[in-house]
Amino acid sequence: MQNRDQSGEQAMHERYRLIAKATNDAVWDWDLVTNYVLWNEALMHAYGYTAETITPTGDWWIAQIHPVDQARVDASIHTVIHSEETAWSEEYRFRRGDGTYAEVLDRGQVIRNSSGQAIRVIGAMLDLTQMRIAANALRRSEERFRTILETVEAGFAIVQVKFDSQDRPVDYRFDEINPAFEKQAGVNLQGKWVTEYAPDLEPFWFEIYGKVAMTGEPASFESYAEAFARWFDVRAVRVGDPADRQIAVIFNDVTERRNAQERLRASEALARDNVERVQLALSAGAIIGTWHWDLATDHFSIDDGFVNAFGLPPGISRHDLPLVEVVKTVHPDDSAGLMNAIDEAILRGGAYAHQYRVRRADGKYYWIEANGRVEHSAEGVPLRFPGVLLDVEERRAVEAERDRALAALRALNDTLEQRVAERTDELMQSEDKLRQSQKMEAVGQLTGGLAHDFNNLLAGISGALELMSRRINQGRTDEIGKYILSAQGAAQRAASLTHRLLAFSRRQTLDPRAIDVNTLIASMVELIRHAVGPGILVKTVGADNLWTTLVDAGQLESSLLNICLNARDAMPDGGRIVIETSNKHLEGLTAQAAEIPPGEYLALTVTDSGVGMTPDILAKAFEPFFTTKPIGQGTGLGLSMIYGFAKQSGGQVRIESEVDQGTTISIYLPRHHGPAAKVGQQLKNAPVNFSKSGETILIVDDEPTVRMLLREALGDQGYTLIEAADSVAGLKLLRSDINIDLLITDVGLPGGLNGRQMADAGLENRPGLKVLFITGYAEASVLGKDDLGACMQVLTKPFAIDALSARVQHLLFSDPADRGSVLQTPPIS
Repeated sequence: MQNRDQSGEQAMHERYRLIAKATNDAVWDWDLVTNYVLWNEALMHAYGYTAETITPTGDWWIAQIHPVDQARVDASIHTVIHSEETAWSEEYRFRRGDGTYAEVLDRGQVIRNSSGQAIRVIGAMLDLTQMRIAANALRRSEERFRTILETVEAGFAIVQVKFDSQDRPVDYRFDEINPAFEKQAGVNLQGKWVTEYAPDLEPFWFEIYGKVAMTGEPASFESYAEAFARWFDVRAVRVGDPADRQIAVIFNDVTERRNAQERLRASEALARDNVERVQLALSAGAIIGTWHWDLATDHFSIDDGFVNAFGLPPGISRHDLPLVEVVKTVHPDDSAGLMNAIDEAILRGGAYAHQYRVRRADGKYYWIEANGRVEHSAEGVPLRFPGVLLDVEERRAVEAERDRALAALRALNDTLEQRVAERTDELMQSEDKLRQSQKMEAVGQLTGGLAHDFNNLLAGISGALELMSRRINQGRTDEIGKYILSAQGAAQRAASLTHRLLAFSRRQTLDPRAIDVNTLIASMVELIRHAVGPGILVKTVGADNLWTTLVDAGQLESSLLNICLNARDAMPDGGRIVIETSNKHLEGLTAQAAEIPPGEYLALTVTDSGVGMTPDILAKAFEPFFTTKPIGQGTGLGLSMIYGFAKQSGGQVRIESEVDQGTTISIYLPRHHGPAAKVGQQLKNAPVNFSKSGETILIVDDEPTVRMLLREALGDQGYTLIEAADSVAGLKLLRSDINIDLLITDVGLPGGLNGRQMADAGLENRPGLKVLFITGYAEASVLGKDDLGACMQVLTKPFAIDALSARVQHLLFSDPADRGSVLQTPPIS
């Protein structure tokens, strides 16, 4: 058994000896018990030691370590020896036989006995010096290469070419790029496929890069990339394993050079064209001579035409004339001006043109024009002055004749101004007469329409009254009712006509309230459908979140109904009406086209599918009494009333129409910032009640018949009535001690105060006095647009007796905090 162990150990030692002999590493075996170290031959070969210079102890090994590293290495290996670890490794500097140091990586394995005590350490020392030198050289090489790539002006990229299943190149990716890449290409494509940036890139680029990647044949070319809008000078070579299909691309943006070449070619072509034109001009006689002046040497090069034009001696030199010789034949009067023009052109550079006279061989002076161009260097130094001569003698003669004609014309013009002034006065007088005639024509149309309609209405009223008088005298009172109805109907139509005229003139008395137009339309739809008939489809399109507007709801209802009735008349065979609302921001040209101030508006639009209007009818649509209906079927005030109502409300009306395409009428009303008021019921003709306690009413009106009407109507109801015919008498009563519960007054009064002023003065002595204004017409400035005081209301003339009674009762017995309003009078019955 012992023999087998010994033989096994000998075999192991033999293998260790052979391995130590074969390796280039310095292998060592340190017996910790005896401190004996056995080295292999590599210590002598690799580190230059001889057997005589080696002391086979651990102390000798430690002594060869660089002094800076000794303590660290000694502590490191003894830490492993005295611990339970078995592996040790360290890098340090080991002294060679010649005294230099090698950088080594030393590794050892600790062998312990059965009790765990370290008895041997076997290790191998690897020389890292050459590896470190090579690594440093590689690093420096890579740093130089990276520096070159990062600083070189040329773009550089490592490109991965992508092929499809048929091995056709279809894309390529930029795996690595240098900083110049982005500058040259104008975009950073690091890590991106080119089709991500340029999906329509020319196939040429895929084909040529694919060929380089597949064959390894380098490619050099210039090409234009539409996606990059640049010209590139490109060099492509394959790199790495051919199977990777990678190429290196070096390129430069040569767009500017190509553009410069194109400009040069264009310039050369232009120069050739200019030379040809000059030759043609010389042949045709338009140019009579040419010159080239070298400014640095003051040498003129001239042709025969120049010699003849300046009257120079025939034998004079054509190539080295100084300026002083050239200008000898210039007219003395023109010489100073010529020199000034030349000096100015040389100083600034660029185009030159000047006319002057020269003496030719016959001794006469002729006008010529010199055209040239002074060329400067990049530093601004004048270099060359080429040019041509033109014969302008005939032109100057024509200009002289023209100057004489102009002088004569100016002489004539001195008296012409007076004649023009006289004619202008005549034209202005004619224009004034024309404008006056047009005004009279418009007034005639208006008054004619008024006279026609009012005469018809007055005939009905006066005739009915006369027949009532006759029937009463005849005792035939049972027939009076129909005459009363006829007179009342005519009076109602007369009132409606007056209201329409006031609306057109923007002078009607309005009751503006904040309203929701969508709600107003919804309340009218059934009425509109009934009015236009079953053959016409009525559709409403209300905008969401529609703005409110401050407007008279009754007038807006009347306007909408009027538009729908006009649309009905335009669709005799049936059709469609669309009523639509929207919010509009009108600014700039849009507002200007609509003839409305810029701002926010609510638009109410009515569109029909009717016959439309011709341009001449469309131009007159808003004129009063203009109508396309037969006589007796319309006053022609409908659209004019809508126009006046919209303008008085701060808005506008626009019409768009084409024949057989229908008509669209849009009412624009200013936006009101605030919620819509609650829609209340209009005051109805309530049943007449008698006075509760004989309330006293003061009536102030300058019209006796109105006072009589009020006295009769209200007296029957038990009220105590006091009358005054003007504002002076009315105010005196208001300032007296007489009990007055209600003031009824006209707005327009004689006596120096209007009705509103009188009422305000009376309120100073009678706070809380209730006031009813009755008026046929009142300026907004008198009543105020929307600032009627508490317990103030307005009743427009003419009015029904029941409406008057209802309004008086409402005022006398309502809450004093009620806000004033305008009562739009219901139809007189």
